[in-house]
Amino acid sequence: MPEPTTGPTRPPESAITPTRPLVRVTGAARHAWALLTDRPLSLYAVSVLRIGYGLLYLVFLLREFPHRDAIWGPGSPWTPDLARQLFDQTGWVSVLTLSDSRLYFELCYGAALVVSVLFLLGWRTRAVSVLFAVVVASFHARSIFMTDGGDNLVLLMALYLVLTASGRRWSLDARRARRTPAGRRRLPALPPQLGEARATLVTTVHNCGLLLIGVQVCFLYGAAGLYKVQGGTWGAGTALHYVLNLDLFQPWPALSHWADEQVLAIAVVGYLTVLLQVAFPFVLFGRLKYPVLTMLLGMHIGIAVLMGLPLFSGAMIIADAVFLPDRFWVAAGRLARRALGRTEEAQPEPAGAPEVSGALDDAGTPRGAVPQQGSPVSPVRDRP
Repeated sequence: MPEPTTGPTRPPESAITPTRPLVRVTGAARHAWALLTDRPLSLYAVSVLRIGYGLLYLVFLLREFPHRDAIWGPGSPWTPDLARQLFDQTGWVSVLTLSDSRLYFELCYGAALVVSVLFLLGWRTRAVSVLFAVVVASFHARSIFMTDGGDNLVLLMALYLVLTASGRRWSLDARRARRTPAGRRRLPALPPQLGEARATLVTTVHNCGLLLIGVQVCFLYGAAGLYKVQGGTWGAGTALHYVLNLDLFQPWPALSHWADEQVLAIAVVGYLTVLLQVAFPFVLFGRLKYPVLTMLLGMHIGIAVLMGLPLFSGAMIIADAVFLPDRFWVAAGRLARRALGRTEEAQPEPAGAPEVSGALDDAGTPRGAVPQQGSPVSPVRDRP
């Protein structure tokens, strides 16, 4: 009778296999949690969104300045009483309807211009971003039927940007943080545990806001593409023909008629538009997104010129910028400095500097500060 072997035996396959999916799921969960809480992502990209939407809304308010009373003021056909009746049904609110006084409206309009400028420049961004969201929501709700669809996206992005640390790069806050000695900008010290919890909370909220922005843009493109697929004119390649012949969207009729005569080009652009919008969410994590974003840029410029919708096109172009990695914006900033004759590159302040809580840890890092994003010239992974 053979003696039993005493060497190590391999456990049954059934005992190993069930643990492998669990290990993979656990590892993926840890990676996702670390990605969400370790450091703020895409600080340059959200700064571009802050600058872009602040500038876009400022230009929008200045462009409509001669017509401000007819759109939002007491003299609007959509009267304050009608707006309040709609608010009772929808739950919207607007600071513009708190008074029917013409002076009050003019003060609100001037304040909106000032807030847009401060948001654009990144001055006290945490507080000003809330004011900017209130401004956009108030003007949007006051005359919701008298503007185009571009202000819908601007409103959503203004709300999402409240969650992000959009003042950490290319802002007056970042400039002040670089030039102010650390000892002079200290706030009352927080206990170590509270400081670490604060840093994690700020980082997590920023990354969640960034995720909301990316998901919103994906939903917008995906829904637009799927709706187009259901339409017979888009399937036949004739949808743009009808769009170019709408009197409401003909800022330059001669240009619209000339474009409509390019039959083959109109059909190709129509099919390409549907393809780009449907495929957009699936190309974000590879290099294919760069030509897709370039073609979408051309599409939005065409919409702005041929259909007279600059606010909508500008809002979409700025939203697309969130998908470009920080290394792209660092390189763009370097090229801009060279074009302006500035050879030295200002080193950005660590990501948590504008919100320092005061006490320093053993490594000399302020407690409660958001972890540093990294060197401005180091590669950053492509994430929305």
